[in-house]
Amino acid sequence: MDHSNAYLMELTNGTIVTNVVESEFVKQDNGYDMKYHEKSYHNKEQQQQSDYFKKLRDLIRNYQEVVLFGPTDAKAELFNQLNGDHLFEKIKIEVEQSDQMNENQRQTFVSEYFKKRMYKT
Repeated sequence: MDHSNAYLMELTNGTIVTNVVESEFVKQDNGYDMKYHEKSYHNKEQQQQSDYFKKLRDLIRNYQEVVLFGPTDAKAELFNQLNGDHLFEKIKIEVEQSDQMNENQRQTFVSEYFKKRMYKT
């Protein structure tokens, strides 16, 4: 995941189904004086990021185990929100650093991650 896209990957019976959750935030510079519009732009960015994380929170609530991974700090930001909310107390949530990945690499990562978890228990 990053600040613009999250790949919700559900592993069921060895099969992975992927759904993409997109942030509405798109950075634009239309030639406006950015200093003049910076406050408004920052407020809009924060609201859109908040809406994006809310979408993810609503989806994560349906799972027992979740791994947040990706190349940016977005996963840690989301984890901190989830960790502070009692609604997520019973969900096992972990954070893993990873490089930018394509679809096949993401699927391999998820399969191997949960395979390792099965052997630990």
